[in-house]
Amino acid sequence: MTSWDIKPQGVQGQLKIVGGNAGDLEKALNALITSMSEAAQAAGTAVPGSASGMTPQGPLAPGAAPAPGQVFMASKKAMGPVAAALGEYLTKRKPEFVSMSGRIEACILGAVQATNEYLQGDLDQAKEAQDAARAVNLDVLREKSGGRR
Repeated sequence: MTSWDIKPQGVQGQLKIVGGNAGDLEKALNALITSMSEAAQAAGTAVPGSASGMTPQGPLAPGAAPAPGQVFMASKKAMGPVAAALGEYLTKRKPEFVSMSGRIEACILGAVQATNEYLQGDLDQAKEAQDAARAVNLDVLREKSGGRR
């Protein structure tokens, strides 16, 4: 390749799109974690009755046992096999989530740095051309071209 033709405005536009998509990914991952946490809490445990750490929902007469089929609210401390599996899943996937984030950030920063270097190179080349043009001895060129003006 003999030349580059990078349009900084085009790069900026693409980076805005990528940044928007990265923000959407972040929202989706946060929603996933929140939903899985709620699912783990709602899943309950595999142990019966009060051993599960669940408390009955609704009023009870003092000393009365809960009625059969009464709805129980899961304690946030109770953790059953479903909650453990969901926690394990998130633990195993965390490096992948972190890696996705890191790769996106590296791509964005790399594109910005490459574009800035390209622009700086253009400025450096323009300065070199201007300096070279200033350094030209016009008298020597006039004499070689056959006459003075």
